[in-house]
Amino acid sequence: MGDRDSDDVLKDFFVPDYILGHGSERVGDFSHAPACPVIVFINSKSGGQRGGDLIVTYRTLLNKNQVFDLGEIAPGEVLRELYKNLEILKQDGDPLASEIQKRLKLIVAGGDGTANWLLGVVSDLKLSEPPPVATVPLGTGNNLPFSFGWGKKNPRIDRQSVMSFLNQVKTAIEMKIDGWHLVMRMRALKEGSCDPIAPSGQTNSLNAFQQVFEPDPSYMDGFHKYGGRFWNYFSMGMDAQVSYAFHSDRKLHPEKFKNQLVNQSNYLKLGCTQGWFCTSCFHPSSRNIAQLANVRILRRQGQWEDLYVPRSIRSIVCLNLPSFSGGLDPWGTPDPKKSHERDLTPPYVDDGLIEIVGFRDAWHGLILLLPKGHGTRLAQTSRVHFEFKTRAADHTYMRIDGEPWRQPLPFEDGSVTVEISHAGQAKMLAPPSCRSKSLPIT
Repeated sequence: MGDRDSDDVLKDFFVPDYILGHGSERVGDFSHAPACPVIVFINSKSGGQRGGDLIVTYRTLLNKNQVFDLGEIAPGEVLRELYKNLEILKQDGDPLASEIQKRLKLIVAGGDGTANWLLGVVSDLKLSEPPPVATVPLGTGNNLPFSFGWGKKNPRIDRQSVMSFLNQVKTAIEMKIDGWHLVMRMRALKEGSCDPIAPSGQTNSLNAFQQVFEPDPSYMDGFHKYGGRFWNYFSMGMDAQVSYAFHSDRKLHPEKFKNQLVNQSNYLKLGCTQGWFCTSCFHPSSRNIAQLANVRILRRQGQWEDLYVPRSIRSIVCLNLPSFSGGLDPWGTPDPKKSHERDLTPPYVDDGLIEIVGFRDAWHGLILLLPKGHGTRLAQTSRVHFEFKTRAADHTYMRIDGEPWRQPLPFEDGSVTVEISHAGQAKMLAPPSCRSKSLPIT
């Protein structure tokens, strides 16, 4: 493709400076609105040096002011300013501003935690026309991009590859995805803090999981309340512990984590050193899910009931998308007869239901590599409630969309609860190869 042809193609994605709030003077021919105006967010810290190099390529192809480094500016700040400017321009009768707002799409490049962050910001802004989001895999697991057909390998960063991706974004279909709230309530510890502990100073999980300071009578009794959101999964137990060790090691030794294949190899090694393959030796049974917490689910009839969790389960996953741990599907495809007997439905990403799966250990997880392999299917529900048992453990490990933390637990007094509930929907972009399924249109 010649330079002139490529420049004509790139006009479809271009957003002029005055729309972005950089100056008020219109320069150039803007008589025709771009077919697919994009705002690009890239985590320069993701993918080793690849994130920073990808920023350079995008800024070379597009208006550099429509490409943002998430290491320098938060997406909420960008989008609030952009939509404020769009509303002012629309009120002034600017036809281009109106068309750009209708056609705008967002691109986010980073790990699953980065995509979670942007989706949460878009949801929180409560825009009248929320833009759909395309995800570029630039992490270790890349479960969210893989679920929506964008692959799981870190992308090439040359000009031609980025232009090819932009053209895929232009022709992608829109899909809805369920969001999920996570609220944790606990009594303050007598000694120390009950705040979630991020691995070695890592802050992404705390961006998604911060203390809720809304008025609440429970504060009078010394309780603390935390809230977060996820789009793919919440997990607790051994898998989150391994993830925590991986993120901690990467923070301490970033030079060892600049290649995706090396990262995945390091992750597997940590699974061994953390005892995920030898759980009987390294993982006390008191931390198994059934011994650690009581689990309740809300049935479709609106009634709460206790969920039976086998005593051997060391990790529990509340899953919304068909991708976990680098592209594996823990739920799989249940037998139709068993599905009917257990009141299970096909998993859709926009059905308001979440799938709950358990794992005994890493060997159990390896079953997912086999055809029709799956974890222990526990339930489907719209709401999950965990209540931790007193004196069961002084801490556990949790993870939302790839971002882990170590969670202190009161040892002597006061209950700790975690509740997961539906939190609206967001728009995603997906090519035809998407593996996620939406509810059939009736």
